[in-house]
Amino acid sequence: MAMETTTTSAYAWRPDDTTFAAADVVPEALILKTSTVAGSIEGDKPSLHVAYIDDADAQFIAEATEIPESDPTLAEVLVHTGKISQLVPLSAEQFSQDGTASQIAQSVSRALVKRADQAYLAQVAPTPPAVHPPAGLINIDGLTEGNDLVGDLDSLVDLIAELEAEGSTPSHIIVDPLGWASIRKFKTGASYNSSLLGAGTTDAVPMLLSLPVLVNRWAPAFSGIVVDRSAVVSAVGPVKVATSEHALFRSDSVLVRATWRIGWNVVRPERCGTFGIALPGS
Repeated sequence: MAMETTTTSAYAWRPDDTTFAAADVVPEALILKTSTVAGSIEGDKPSLHVAYIDDADAQFIAEATEIPESDPTLAEVLVHTGKISQLVPLSAEQFSQDGTASQIAQSVSRALVKRADQAYLAQVAPTPPAVHPPAGLINIDGLTEGNDLVGDLDSLVDLIAELEAEGSTPSHIIVDPLGWASIRKFKTGASYNSSLLGAGTTDAVPMLLSLPVLVNRWAPAFSGIVVDRSAVVSAVGPVKVATSEHALFRSDSVLVRATWRIGWNVVRPERCGTFGIALPGS
């Protein structure tokens, strides 16, 4: 008796499930640019335990004297994840049109990045006992708070110095478009019309105080955050895409499903800092 297998059955009986490395299909996502990916998690309940050590002090001692014992603190931070998903129904005829599959793939990619960036920056902290989606970076307790930038970068200089005094190595500055526009209008002096950041007519990579600037519309208006990539740990899974004719079989249609599980936390919150940008005319 012949046996049906996935190698001999029609496509409708063996729908594809495709997995992509997140760095390949959504490389522009902030979580990939500004965090240290420490692992991958599957499921709402499991969490990623990230170990770190609060160093004990070393000291000078006299020759031949007994060395006192040190007691470094072995600590951990938990990274909880949430699953971003999108489900797109298409008629079989539309799905079969040239270009539809690639355009849908691009649309889904943009949707995943949009929601990921929104959550990564500004997601409201979950109400216990809920643990996901995790709080966005600006809503994590213990961040260093800087003063507003008002016409110059002095407050940002002070904030970065304060972070470095805490052992931070700042790697990125994330600002919203309106805030970045205000910064670019800072003048070299009260009686000058020249921009503090230069003319801006031949911009390459946006920079502030030698740090790369990432302008992202999902940051709160007129605000920014200085990030130490080594202090932000994340769990990032693969982007999974599947198609099926089963759920919409009666309407001769196709479902395209995309999912991406991510999570993040800050190991030492004092090593990342937030700042505001004064509104024009204030």
